[in-house]
Amino acid sequence: MTPDPAPTRPTLDYGGEILQPATGPTEGCYIQATPETVQWGRLPNRSTPPIAQVPSGSVVTIDTISHEGLLEDQGRNPLAYFGAFGVPPQNVLRDAVAVAACKPHDGPGPHVVTGPLHVTGAVPGDVLKIEVLRLRRRVPYGVISNRHRLGALPGELPEEFAHDPACHPYFNSGGNISVFAPVRRMNGKERGVLPGPGGASFPLDPFLGIMGVGIDTTAVVNSIPPTVAGGNMDIRDLGVGATLYLPVQLPGAKFYAGDPHFAQGDGEVALTAHEASLRATLRVSVVKPGGDAPAVAFRYPFAETPEYWLPIGLSDPDGPVGGEYTSLDLAMRTAVRNALTFLHEELGLDGPVAYAYLSAAANFAVSQVVDITTGIHARIRKADFADR
Repeated sequence: MTPDPAPTRPTLDYGGEILQPATGPTEGCYIQATPETVQWGRLPNRSTPPIAQVPSGSVVTIDTISHEGLLEDQGRNPLAYFGAFGVPPQNVLRDAVAVAACKPHDGPGPHVVTGPLHVTGAVPGDVLKIEVLRLRRRVPYGVISNRHRLGALPGELPEEFAHDPACHPYFNSGGNISVFAPVRRMNGKERGVLPGPGGASFPLDPFLGIMGVGIDTTAVVNSIPPTVAGGNMDIRDLGVGATLYLPVQLPGAKFYAGDPHFAQGDGEVALTAHEASLRATLRVSVVKPGGDAPAVAFRYPFAETPEYWLPIGLSDPDGPVGGEYTSLDLAMRTAVRNALTFLHEELGLDGPVAYAYLSAAANFAVSQVVDITTGIHARIRKADFADR
């Protein structure tokens, strides 16, 4: 279950200021983000045609586009939106401009996702194993937003900010808030820098908020709530070196990726994190029953990093249709059950011992509380089992 380093070693690469489409380094099959290869606000389903076909075990490089700067409350004009913050036209991604201008925003969610890819040999009952080999930032800036009736404090914020004149520069049309945060090199490291007094900055730790497989339905699939097929799980641990396992729902898996982040805190409380476009190099492999994937992954998303195993819990793994937030308690209980199953099935712990271990040594992190379906994941240290 540990990612195989060959043929591409996982690294985090901040080289190059702007990665426009079809420029800069790529590895394996290169997939650009174009109006023809992305979905906006919806995720692939049974009816969505694949944009490419790749063999199991392929390395693919996928351009992803952040929705921030493209959305209607920001003017749906990335050149004008980012230009207002001093970004020159040549530093605005051409594919983001093309998608905003030419792609219908025809789904209920905000996200732009690239895909789907047909992975040869994948059938329902298999697992799709996604190894994150490399993440390159495409631009040196990002955006963090808080919108009405969303976030951890819906109905309180951003409404209360409207009474403070100092907050007015951050408002978009419709009373939503977006904070522009450029990337600066500070003491030899890249950090996101926030405006205004206080001098706040934070380290970059990029990951893809959305990686998923197609769902077996012909209905429109909202890009916001994560499901048993993955999607918008917003797990910040899924950076370079991580592996995500997803139960395949459709022939070919119909893999997609998007919602790129430069950084996120556990919880993602405002609504979005430091959202910004990434070029992702991934390896996608089909795992048959009995193969190199934990048993729990054949029925529920599961992940790992070089340091941790990450059993995942969602409050509604089937994905709600409405817009009501569901209980974080449900996500916690599911994460604990999946962690118990993993410790028993994969590591052979007796049930009482597994439960005792989780209570004494595992950490349970809130993935996010803002995506209708809430998420919690466990962090189980591999080093605790190194002597077994």
